Amino acid sequence: MKKSLLLSIVALLMIGVLAACSGKEASGTSKNGVLDRVEKTKVLKVGFEGTYPPFNFLNDNQKYDGFDVDISNEIAKRLGVKTEFVATKWDSLLGGLKSDKFDIIIGQMTVTDERKKSVDFTSPYVVTGSVLVTRKDTNNITKLEDIKGKNVGVGGGTTFEEVARSVDGSNVKLYKSVNDYIADLMNKRLDVIINDQLLMSYNIKAKNLPIKITSGILNKDEIGMAVKKDNSDFVKKVNTIIADMKKDGIYNQIYKKWFGTEPLEK
Repeated sequence: MKKSLLLSIVALLMIGVLAACSGKEASGTSKNGVLDRVEKTKVLKVGFEGTYPPFNFLNDNQKYDGFDVDISNEIAKRLGVKTEFVATKWDSLLGGLKSDKFDIIIGQMTVTDERKKSVDFTSPYVVTGSVLVTRKDTNNITKLEDIKGKNVGVGGGTTFEEVARSVDGSNVKLYKSVNDYIADLMNKRLDVIINDQLLMSYNIKAKNLPIKITSGILNKDEIGMAVKKDNSDFVKKVNTIIADMKKDGIYNQIYKKWFGTEPLEK
């Protein structure tokens, strides 16, 4: 009888231990989580497109460069690890994150309720917005409703697509690369494109493109870093680093380096 009672008590204790372990995993503090992996490997694997200047791109020396790269390197430095950049097509980024192809997406991904269902986001590290862009000789597309009946180029699966589709009668064409729809705009296959105001301002100036921004900001986008679900300890760590970078001025230095202006606030 006593033996039976003792076995029952041991069994209950084991259940309690297992439940506690499950709770840790569910809350994102598992020892097998992303933060633990980064600390063990001493490498922060960062996913982005790698074709999105001035945010992330290959420079003339065939090394990744840009705002996202500088931000990633600073985060890695403060974590005490090195960076490894994994260029991935936009529509494969979330899948790559979920399958542990990389530890974090630092690639201009807008925080949306839909994306929050599959990944967690850090605090916003960029606040920006979409704008209309046309050829220099176009003067009749200056506000969102003007895209009705027009051929509109946007990246598939982006918030720019959502903005374009909000106008009934717009002929929305989807692309995988921003360079492709900029080319189609210049070659008159498109009437207008919708993209980020920071990216377009940089590219128009840097490449002397025969296109122009014709609208104000259509919608404000908060850009976050995406992390695999159930890694709240890693998200918290990165959020602390982002806050510290803004507080000590390093964030502003990086921002001004690439955009020549003060960052927009939420």
